[in-house]
Amino acid sequence: MSDENATATVDRAWAEGIRYFDTAPHYGLGLSERRLGAALASRPRDEFTVSTKVGRILEPDPAGAGRRDDAGFDVPAAYRRRWDFSRDGVLRSITESLARLGLDRIDLVYVHDPDQHFATALDEALPTLVELREQGVVGAVGVGMNQCPMLAEFVRAAELDAVMLAGRYTLLDQSGLDELLPLCEERGVPVLAAGVFNGGILATPEPGEMYDYRPATAELSARAARIAAACARHGVELPQAALALPAAHPAVAGVVAGAHRPEQVSANVRRARRPVPPALWAELIETGLLRAGTPIRERVP
Repeated sequence: MSDENATATVDRAWAEGIRYFDTAPHYGLGLSERRLGAALASRPRDEFTVSTKVGRILEPDPAGAGRRDDAGFDVPAAYRRRWDFSRDGVLRSITESLARLGLDRIDLVYVHDPDQHFATALDEALPTLVELREQGVVGAVGVGMNQCPMLAEFVRAAELDAVMLAGRYTLLDQSGLDELLPLCEERGVPVLAAGVFNGGILATPEPGEMYDYRPATAELSARAARIAAACARHGVELPQAALALPAAHPAVAGVVAGAHRPEQVSANVRRARRPVPPALWAELIETGLLRAGTPIRERVP
């Protein structure tokens, strides 16, 4: 997308009342942070919350400038990512994120995808972020992952201000209910539910073709189609239900939904504010399309 479209998308989010914006160095090799910072530069600093992430250091790669990034972002591969959850890596990452965002503090920082780096993340990254929190450079500290078991281990082992759970509490995957969400509710750790469209399959009234960055299996596609048909019978759009399900859980403080144009922001807001009939949830549970015991208390923002 163009810089102009990125700014217009953030402007629309602001106009719709959204004040929490999530980014990361990983997203677009720093482009997401730069564009978000530029779009928010004229806004009163105390009126918005920004979260970013640590764990991937961006190192210049002049030889890659003529190629496109191979990690899912349509940008020049002018940088390479290097995993680094060490103290020095976190300090460097925060310094560089502050520069890209044009901010003097970051409201919330997640340790990002530490799946293969649990010990270093626990022993170095999180304590370093806590120090920065005490210094006022960081407002809050969390961990963000697309799996539940290790995220639960972090909740048990560290004093976290929040966690971001991506793709594991959705209409197609309620594994967050096994352990993580009850644990966060018990300990008072707010959950930000991301990836609620599972990469696209739940983002449109008719199910899409992608699930978690890969083509959906026939089984998942059929399940999504059955859920979409149930939604239609109750006058609900599939993405409306996809936003409403995580929002109803008492541990979930917010739902994070991406958008690549202003109209998508408005569509997400409209859907999030539209109540879902309890009869839909009852049908999904009765037909085995939703787990029994799934919290379905309506919470409309």
